[in-house]
Amino acid sequence: MTFFQFMNKFSTEESVMDYFINIRYGETVICPHCGKITKIYRRKGSPKLFICANCDNHFSIFKNTIFEKSSTDLRKWFYAIHLFLNSKKGISGLQLQREIGVTYKTAWRMLKQIRSAMGNTDMSKAFEAMVEIDETYIGGKPRKMNGETESSKRGRGTKKTPVVGVKERSSSHVFAKVALPNEEGKKLTGKQLFNILDSVCKKDATVLTDDFRGYNFMNHKNTNKNNYYRISVNHSESIYSLGNGLHTNGIESFWALLKQGIFAA
Repeated sequence: MTFFQFMNKFSTEESVMDYFINIRYGETVICPHCGKITKIYRRKGSPKLFICANCDNHFSIFKNTIFEKSSTDLRKWFYAIHLFLNSKKGISGLQLQREIGVTYKTAWRMLKQIRSAMGNTDMSKAFEAMVEIDETYIGGKPRKMNGETESSKRGRGTKKTPVVGVKERSSSHVFAKVALPNEEGKKLTGKQLFNILDSVCKKDATVLTDDFRGYNFMNHKNTNKNNYYRISVNHSESIYSLGNGLHTNGIESFWALLKQGIFAA
């Protein structure tokens, strides 16, 4: 959608509200207090509020959303979401400030709310067939301190925070989760990786991995309780594809875009 198409579609705040109501409620607004769908009217002078004549209660159409407590023009909110979703490498608070004409503090908060709304939802047992799994490490680049340079080692063995991602091939949906250390201080154990897979994958799924030994639990029946079929791509021997689409390039591309977004912010 171009800027002019956006402005034609959402020329007023009321047009944004009507669009939102259609997405959230469909053709009928439901009172969250009594559950009735009749005798519900928009309050004059306050288009965000509705009145239910059945129970005599007021309610906002934006209840429990990122727009609920915001006084920012809804067109700016929608355009910020549009920019966020269409900026492949992310958008910074300063850029958003310039684009929609708000303070930096407001732009930063809006981006934080948008990211929060896009977080993992209930994806319990949603992935099936073929998935890719990989981990990345978040925590910035090495920097000089007291005349010395921090270890430039990348990935495993650093003090950075590991994040595990699972990408479903058919839908391209990605589930990502921070892998906190266990009680012994270990990160990315087989048990931790199994629990992450188990939270989103159905039994008998085909799982594409690299040669990290943490995934070896899938090689043994007693630890591979869900009968995941593992296909390993040996990156340590500079092998990045086994042919016929057998690789982990999809989830690795997701990490690349994620980090570009972090740098942009």
